[in-house]
Amino acid sequence: MSIPNSTSIACTDPATSEPLGEVAVDAPEAVRKAVRAAREAQKKWRKSSFAERRAVLRTMLTHLLDHADELVETVVRDSGKTRENAMMGEIWPVAEKLRWTIARGEDHLRPERVSSGLFLHKKALIEFFPLGVVGVIAPWNYPLQNILGPAIPALFAGNGVVVKVSEAVAWSSSRFKQIFDEALEKAGYSPDLVQLVNGYGETGAALVSSGVDLLVFTGSMGNGRKVIAESARSVTPVILELGGKDPMIVCDDAHLEEAVHAAMAGTFIAAGQNCLSSERILVMEGIYEAFVTRVSELGRSLRQGPPREGVVDVGAIVSPLQVGVIESLVNDAVEKGARVMAGGARALPEKGQYFAPTVLVDVTPEMRIMREETFGPVMVICKVKSEREAIELANATEYGLNSSVFSRDSSRAKRIADQLEAGGTCINGFGLTYMAQELPFGGIKGSGFGRLNGREGLRACTTQKSVLADRFPVHLPTKLYPVQPKDYAVTKHAIQLIYRRGLMARLRSLGALLRAYFGKAKGHA
Repeated sequence: MSIPNSTSIACTDPATSEPLGEVAVDAPEAVRKAVRAAREAQKKWRKSSFAERRAVLRTMLTHLLDHADELVETVVRDSGKTRENAMMGEIWPVAEKLRWTIARGEDHLRPERVSSGLFLHKKALIEFFPLGVVGVIAPWNYPLQNILGPAIPALFAGNGVVVKVSEAVAWSSSRFKQIFDEALEKAGYSPDLVQLVNGYGETGAALVSSGVDLLVFTGSMGNGRKVIAESARSVTPVILELGGKDPMIVCDDAHLEEAVHAAMAGTFIAAGQNCLSSERILVMEGIYEAFVTRVSELGRSLRQGPPREGVVDVGAIVSPLQVGVIESLVNDAVEKGARVMAGGARALPEKGQYFAPTVLVDVTPEMRIMREETFGPVMVICKVKSEREAIELANATEYGLNSSVFSRDSSRAKRIADQLEAGGTCINGFGLTYMAQELPFGGIKGSGFGRLNGREGLRACTTQKSVLADRFPVHLPTKLYPVQPKDYAVTKHAIQLIYRRGLMARLRSLGALLRAYFGKAKGHA
């Protein structure tokens, strides 16, 4: 990726530095035009049945499966990640989201009956209607998933979608657009319903201010603040997923191999360029040495290089600027006493953008790498003495996205999990909460707000309407005017009757109500 200019993005393979081509930058007016086109197409789509929407998603799923190898190759060339990571981290989550939405989406969007409270002659409904056009600003770490993931629930809820693709992975966007186009055209709907726009910050800012009805932003905390500030001008609702500094707590009674391999996955999947990465491994004293020995052995064995040249374990870093961020954080930790057990430096500069798979041990809280998001292939291991210390360290961050706890004692694991300040916790596993599509996904504190998966994520793409309709054909008028002398006392004692506790208190209220209603009016008695 080149330095920004006003007209195009020069795209390169981060694993090989091979030029991929140029992608035109969409200027602000082009973004507004895309939103208008999506809104026009949505007028017909919002009237579609759930069966029609399922058919579109089924076609998308079939395309995904039929072209899985091609799509993986496209992801690999644009992002530098390994084929295995692309298949597991891009194809699988999108396939599962499509499967779940097809199977369960209608259940969560059909009108929901709820209690009508005191109005027994009425029935209460919550009805869900499309918002209009959902805007998405996607990051660079998962080129395919970051486009399709938020678009799937938005589409199923009846919306149009406009996605601002990250400039770091703009080359693949035209290929991914074909997935939507094919499915919509087959169903008789305009491909204008889903728009992908490319560009730098100006393009993203134009989408925020374009009049979309919801904005889904995934990115840094700093840019998230900018999005909120701009969205406030038009009172546009936002869902923010702002990354994390996720802790993994390894108790002294944990199954060693289970915890070790979860830490390896949590650190090195997508070269650590994952908002769910386990960025702080907090290991209790009783298992610390064994854990360090095992992960160091595995870390030193990891292969790195261009995925297209053969089987490798860890790929490249998508953004060249990120390599510098990772290097700075590792160097700071080493200067303050951390030990490098594997990696620890840039790698393969003659090929592309790499940082070696790294294992850092004896990391302490004053090191920057314990506070700042690394977003790279660096396992950060900190020794803790107790549950209390582990919990305090886990929560000592401005982030709060996800977390993991490892212990053979399920009660102990749950006790620790309950005290972690995070949007989710996986016990004896890494990242699985994201794949369980019934669960909402999102963070707290500086990791953002709003939810992307499950019922909450689907309903976030709708406007909810409260409806109180007749249960029985009772048409007695509620006479409030003109006010009668007894109205105040009757209302007062009726409220007392309904909300007082205890039989005697309610009987007294009933007596007072009857006297007020049938007796001689006494004004505000």
